[in-house]
Amino acid sequence: MKSLFAGPIVLAVAGVAGVAEAQLASPSLYGSVGYNRKSDSDLSTVQLRLGGRFGSYFGVEGEAGLGVDPDTATFPSAPAFQVKNQLRREFAAYAVGYYPVSPNLDVFARVGYGTTDFKRTFAQAPNVSVVKFGAESVNYGIGGQYFLDGKNGVRVDYTRQDFNKGLKTDDTWSVAYTRRF
Repeated sequence: MKSLFAGPIVLAVAGVAGVAEAQLASPSLYGSVGYNRKSDSDLSTVQLRLGGRFGSYFGVEGEAGLGVDPDTATFPSAPAFQVKNQLRREFAAYAVGYYPVSPNLDVFARVGYGTTDFKRTFAQAPNVSVVKFGAESVNYGIGGQYFLDGKNGVRVDYTRQDFNKGLKTDDTWSVAYTRRF
């Protein structure tokens, strides 16, 4: 009796493994370029992403950002004193879960890990001091993307960064042009 079921079970497992291997062996690749704004710190980046989608529901992506908009604070009680915060660069990797709403529209959730380099400049004429530091973060968020044709689309997403080293969390919003390869 066991041998009657063993053959079909082995074939089913082999079939599922073959489909999974085919999906992992040939991901559909995509890339995006966009603008990211951090709502809590008023810093922003130009952002590049490269990802691979394995089937309809799962993917991975890497993200790199280059800081473009520093935040400068002046103090009315000491106008000669300024603090300039800059996000220099950031990198992150994510696991992404997709839900295809239609052939051209996806919503997604993602979770990942990132690292960010900051530069803070303290200026009180004639003295200037510069502090550079980095922080790691656990990142998670949601978003959606709509493809105008089969290859070109628009992506909007929200990501929360939970930083270490005593830095507060930061909420980021991004909009990007995305392209399937």
